[in-house]
Amino acid sequence: MKLIEYPDREALVLALSNDIGGRLRQGLKSDEQVTLCLPGGTTPEPLLSQLAALALDWDRVVVFPGDERCVPPDDPRSNAGLLRRHLLQGEASAARLIPLCSGADAPEQQAAQASEQLTPVLPITVLLLGMGEDMHIASLFPGGEGTEAALAADAPPVVVVRADAAAEPRLTLTAPVLKGALDMHLMIFGAAKRAALDRAARLSPREAPVRAVWGDLIVHWAE
Repeated sequence: MKLIEYPDREALVLALSNDIGGRLRQGLKSDEQVTLCLPGGTTPEPLLSQLAALALDWDRVVVFPGDERCVPPDDPRSNAGLLRRHLLQGEASAARLIPLCSGADAPEQQAAQASEQLTPVLPITVLLLGMGEDMHIASLFPGGEGTEAALAADAPPVVVVRADAAAEPRLTLTAPVLKGALDMHLMIFGAAKRAALDRAARLSPREAPVRAVWGDLIVHWAE
């Protein structure tokens, strides 16, 4: 794990967006398409807007969230909706979005459908994660029903996780897909999450799921 500290959040957003853009451009030199996996929540919103302004061959970029609440696509808490509102604007609207939750089917059926859709576009070119103070990433919650299965080496790309911290079932990318990313980043703000990151260093992936991607992870932190 490599930690990069920034003087403020604005500097972090600018530097990280440039890093991600450079990596995607590099990938497009050798590959027909590249993939960009992004987190939900309010933390990445400024970064998504910054990414949308990048000069890229967006029609060769596949975008998908790292996890999703099992809610209707027009629900304001939908991570795919967040990407539509803040990233897929202007030139970036040419990118292809793969939503994890696409209908009213049972969560397990939607997880299987999402796995089938994602398999042909893997591995992830650039992965950006967020982390909670409980050290969860995507929807891999410590002690969550389904988390241990999602950490297994033979896990499918997408599984269902149910946890006390989540109001509804979640669809989440699993450890093999996350660890298979060619470029892995974690974006966190504030002292509490920095302390959580320090705690995670002494724990197992079951206790601190962020440890599942620890080896090659680049952490971007600002107060």
